Amino acid sequence: MSEFLRAFDLEITRRALLACLLIGFANGYVSAFVVLRKSALKIGTLSHGLLPGIALAVAVFGLFSWSVLAGAVLAAVFIGLGSLFVARTSRIDHDTALAVLYTAGFGGGLILISRLGIRQKLDEWLFGGLMGMSDGDLWLAFGISAAAILLLTALQRPILILLFEPNVAASLGIPVRLLNYLLFGVVILVLVSSLQAVGCILSVGLLVAPAATVYMFSDSAPVLFWGGGLIGALGSCVALVLSYELNWPAGSTITLLLGALFACAFVFSPHYGLFRRKVRS
Repeated sequence: MSEFLRAFDLEITRRALLACLLIGFANGYVSAFVVLRKSALKIGTLSHGLLPGIALAVAVFGLFSWSVLAGAVLAAVFIGLGSLFVARTSRIDHDTALAVLYTAGFGGGLILISRLGIRQKLDEWLFGGLMGMSDGDLWLAFGISAAAILLLTALQRPILILLFEPNVAASLGIPVRLLNYLLFGVVILVLVSSLQAVGCILSVGLLVAPAATVYMFSDSAPVLFWGGGLIGALGSCVALVLSYELNWPAGSTITLLLGALFACAFVFSPHYGLFRRKVRS
């Protein structure tokens, strides 16, 4: 802790800690929907598909926070909707279409970045650059996090009905298609908000692991949402401290710590843990 306490006198360290709280909580909260919808792998492909959009936006508009955000969002929407279009208009299933589009886009993004001569930014986009967040990045993360949490909390009941009983949701007059698109858009924005912190390669861990850990302990939806948020926030902050002490990359430490917490829950959960299942058997 001594190393971190000395570093805490620096503004960039305090900014990074605040970013961990904001981004970690928002991602942990939204991870409940990802886990309940069983769409973690699809979100993972979207996170990898952000790179070509970022590279293209930087090539057209220059390297700015807003251009990176806009490019990432457009790439995620294009790959998400494009894969759905391919699946509906051919014999190819959705997962296969996603795999083809995101790998092709990722390769194209790497080529474009090499042509632009900005390879020094590649590591940040791939694996995160938490300590390099500016005030503008922090305000952007705060805005996205606050909007996502407020919106999903307000619409939690119809979204839960949609996730568990889509036919019942339609019969109750819930706009199923619109709600699906809204949920997809919120997940994309939250995913993009964590891009600066953990990068497009590791961001899926922050968007899945918190709620997956809580899911090993509880069947309650509110506990899953708020518990995921708390684990995402506290886990990110603790990981930031560890990254200072161990001299590890912050983004990698965050996803590693969250993965370790899930592993402990998987083994030791009193209800659904590995040891508990062994005792019952």
